[in-house]
Amino acid sequence: MMTERQLLIVEDDEAFARTLKRSFERRGYDVLLADSLERVTALLTTNRPGFAVVDLKLGPQSGLACVAALHAHDPAMLIVVLTGFASIATAVEAIKLGATNYLAKPSNTDDIEAAFARSGGNPATPLAPRPTSIKTLEWEHIHEVLKDSDFNISEAARRLGMHRRTLARKLDKRQVR
Repeated sequence: MMTERQLLIVEDDEAFARTLKRSFERRGYDVLLADSLERVTALLTTNRPGFAVVDLKLGPQSGLACVAALHAHDPAMLIVVLTGFASIATAVEAIKLGATNYLAKPSNTDDIEAAFARSGGNPATPLAPRPTSIKTLEWEHIHEVLKDSDFNISEAARRLGMHRRTLARKLDKRQVR
């Protein structure tokens, strides 16, 4: 089934998924929900959504696999990655895999709809006025290692050469929700 305003929300947090669903339905979208790559694949056999919102971290899975599957299914689909674990490394990978935009949580329905509208790049975007700080570089490196270890905190801590609790504390300090 194909509708012009069909939206697929891929989110493992049931409460957040239901809230997003209701909000988008009030705006006239036909909303489908999935919580894993397997559920996405099953839904794509009978549906062809034009829009998707994908959480970057789906339990033990990475939402990047869902982005790749959605883009392979329909390259014209507008896909927004929504995450509480934002980093430059995952943003770049999401865009390479077919996402049209990448938003850090907390983001609301207005932010997501605006991201759908901004599917093209803007060459007039100003360059950052100052270089990246050491803390930001550390944060991005941690998230790159987390992504490479499939978001397994113990494995990421081992690869970073730090104690698992130290890494968990660093993640709790900077986590965006």
